[in-house]
Amino acid sequence: MGSKKILVTSALPYANGAIHFGHIAGAYLPADIFVRYKRMRGDDVIYICGTDDHGVAITISAAQAGVSPQEHVNHYHKVIKEIFDKMNIRFDNFSGTSRKHHYRISQQFFLDIDKAGYITQKETTQLYCLTCNMFLADRYVIGTCPYCGFEEARGDECGRCGKWLDPLTIKDARCKVCGNTPTTRGAKNWYLALDKLEPGLKEWISTKTHWKENVVNFVNGWFAEGLRERAITRHMSWGVPVPLPEAEGQVLYVWFDAPIGYISSTVEWAQNKGEPDLWRKYWNDPETRMVHFIGKDNIPFHCIVFPGMIMARNKVNDEKIILPENVPANEFYNLEGRQFSKSDGWIIDLEDFFANYHVDSLRYALCADMPEKKDSEFNWRGFMLHNNSELADIFGNLANRVLTFVSKNFDGKVPFLKNPDPADRELLEALEAAPAKLDELLDSFEFRKAIFEFMELCRIGNRYFDAKAPWTTLKTDKDACGTTMHVTLRLLKSLSVLCAPFMPSTAERLWEMLGCKGKVEDAKWFEDPKKPFQGGEPIGRPSILFTKVDEVKIDQEVTKLQRWAEEAKQAKESQTYHFEPLGEQITINDFAKVDLRVAQIISAERVPKADKLLLLEVDLGFEKRRIVAGIAKNYDPKTLVGRKIIMAANLAPAKIRGIESNGMLLAATLDDALTLVAPSEDIHPGAKIS
Repeated sequence: MGSKKILVTSALPYANGAIHFGHIAGAYLPADIFVRYKRMRGDDVIYICGTDDHGVAITISAAQAGVSPQEHVNHYHKVIKEIFDKMNIRFDNFSGTSRKHHYRISQQFFLDIDKAGYITQKETTQLYCLTCNMFLADRYVIGTCPYCGFEEARGDECGRCGKWLDPLTIKDARCKVCGNTPTTRGAKNWYLALDKLEPGLKEWISTKTHWKENVVNFVNGWFAEGLRERAITRHMSWGVPVPLPEAEGQVLYVWFDAPIGYISSTVEWAQNKGEPDLWRKYWNDPETRMVHFIGKDNIPFHCIVFPGMIMARNKVNDEKIILPENVPANEFYNLEGRQFSKSDGWIIDLEDFFANYHVDSLRYALCADMPEKKDSEFNWRGFMLHNNSELADIFGNLANRVLTFVSKNFDGKVPFLKNPDPADRELLEALEAAPAKLDELLDSFEFRKAIFEFMELCRIGNRYFDAKAPWTTLKTDKDACGTTMHVTLRLLKSLSVLCAPFMPSTAERLWEMLGCKGKVEDAKWFEDPKKPFQGGEPIGRPSILFTKVDEVKIDQEVTKLQRWAEEAKQAKESQTYHFEPLGEQITINDFAKVDLRVAQIISAERVPKADKLLLLEVDLGFEKRRIVAGIAKNYDPKTLVGRKIIMAANLAPAKIRGIESNGMLLAATLDDALTLVAPSEDIHPGAKIS
């Protein structure tokens, strides 16, 4: 069986922070389980992912951290990949959307869709911050959701009701950078005509009768409201440049280029293998089964927007890109009844977790409580019960008692199967039927039921072992005792294969303890669980698969979580600042000596070998100046071009790092925060401040 081509992707994690258990349970662990199982089944599977590197949130965080967006992205790409490695989640390729080949592929996608007639150009009204001197991309806008009244809604999406928002519909909108109320200005943008794509998308979705109900209902809810064209460009410098001469200074909106990252990551995979065209074997073959693993917040992008982009692009490109065969989106996975939140202290320290608990205990717990059809959660006591009552007491206990008994009473060799009775044959039949039963569940993305069936097989094994009482037959009928142990060793071999997708390191340890050759991940799903022992084969040294988690330690974890949350709350309520003391008192005549002018930044670049310095060229209206400013830790040079600032224009020139600086810009500082001072309304460079 097998040999199908399967292309598996998981939602690209946003390179703006570490991932947590909610992300893992939603999109990455189910994909990893699915890929491992399919490989053991004999299918041709590749698992593709990478980080989503663009967007306003990254530029804001990078500026706050005093690094460039690329440096910020590189840091979190590494952090995220290390977490995946610790979780034993393995990708065939893990790329990033800030890589240059992704720019080229995304730009060609745009041009193809434009050629097909599904991109329109419009002059529209857009929010503009006079203080920051820039158009506000959606995530630079916060305010009140017009649908549910949530007061901290983002300009693109409400975090409470999940509605996709237009920044202009936000009530009491304010700039996320400076907090001021923006004005509106005319702006040219390009739009994806989702309304024109709606009929084709509806027809395609109507064929997906095998999709999860929650996904289909979500999509149909969008259709009920009617699809509208959506802007796919933004006025900012960080991102994929729009490949049109009239779109200088604009980039592709992050939700447009991010899903193309699946293609560019596969292209990178093929190039790394030395077969540049190998990616086409998957993306251009209609027989390929493509599966997107995502959380429910990504349903619109993977079930409407990206398929619509592909449909439009395929109309003018002979190399057709396939559409997803399934998008098994999960619901949200929370922590102790609340959403994971670093700012609220409602988080688990992953480094500390992996240092104290078995990764397979976590994989098992996340799978057993996976949010497949409704929201679920990680809670510490539930984790302890899964580990102690199921993994240690049922699975681990069965393996230990069988292997120890054989090691002690049969010289560490597999006993021979002699005269099996009905109970022996019943268990052998159950383990031979198990691969097909789990195959049906895993192929349908029912991971919770699959892990339950695995544990049920462990329970059956324990009941069989207890009923056979080999410690008694060892004295009265050693052949019957040997048959019991032979059958239970066969069961353990089957369990080792069947748990490999869920708990890979534990499966490998058990495989080795059984004396099996090769790697368990290379075992054949349908064949190896049924392969009998001949009898007489040596087994390995028995060891404990799972140790129990101390209840006192779990109490401490709960207490620590509650303490962190309370500390975060108190910190927010009692936040204080260190204010610099007032300077020496001056007269109005002293102040009048300073000539303050409005200036506009023409160019900005880093000063070599100076971490804090930027070299700015500014337009004063009547002349141009060069200024060296110590703001490199707070501002990316690309974000400064075009901004208006206030500068002291009559300072005597000074040499800084060998560069003549002719003036000084004004900035407000508080603790580690620094913000450039700018005019509150638009005014021509050279205007005098009085």
